[in-house]
Amino acid sequence: MTPERATATGAQKMRAALYARVSTTNHGQDPLLQTREMREYCERRGWQIAGEYTDVGISGSKDSRPELNRLMADAKQRRFDAVCVWKLDRFGRSLRHLVNALADLESLGVSFISIKDNLDLGTPSGRLMFQIIGAMAEFERSLIQERVRAGLRNARAKGKTLGRPRAVLDAARIARLRAQGRSIREIAEELRCSRSLVHKTLANGEASRVAGTAD
Repeated sequence: MTPERATATGAQKMRAALYARVSTTNHGQDPLLQTREMREYCERRGWQIAGEYTDVGISGSKDSRPELNRLMADAKQRRFDAVCVWKLDRFGRSLRHLVNALADLESLGVSFISIKDNLDLGTPSGRLMFQIIGAMAEFERSLIQERVRAGLRNARAKGKTLGRPRAVLDAARIARLRAQGRSIREIAEELRCSRSLVHKTLANGEASRVAGTAD
């Protein structure tokens, strides 16, 4: 439910979830600065605060943030109607993550508000901004892909071999282990390789032996 619909229909109060994050408690960083302003914002709009989620001492680049993960799980349970953050960089760990997370919330019918960025995805201007952010994320992804391709072309031009080095096993050792009654799986576990590589090495060894006998 969008804020406009809640106001226009006189429905029950919007339920808002507040998310705050600080990477450290040093240098004056205090999550209360963020949550206080978000509470005041919700009070002005007459919204009910359904929950507060705060990650403390966690960098924005971390793949896993416990409270953010909990917030997204609660969003799927429809425990609130809107997510409120102090600034966008408190929420998304990257431009792509931000776009994906906002798209997830939108698909769940959950609004998103960033106070300092004056962004409200429940409004037409906010949805337009989301489209712009999405285009920027796609542009960023294209730039990264092009840099990777350019790096690969440069490496090939210098004669460098790309990809993981080919694994080479001791065929004689595998043959001895096989003769001792060891299974392919046991041999693969001992040599820390795939069973398919053991099969291939045995097959190549057998082929070489037959060729040598024919000569």
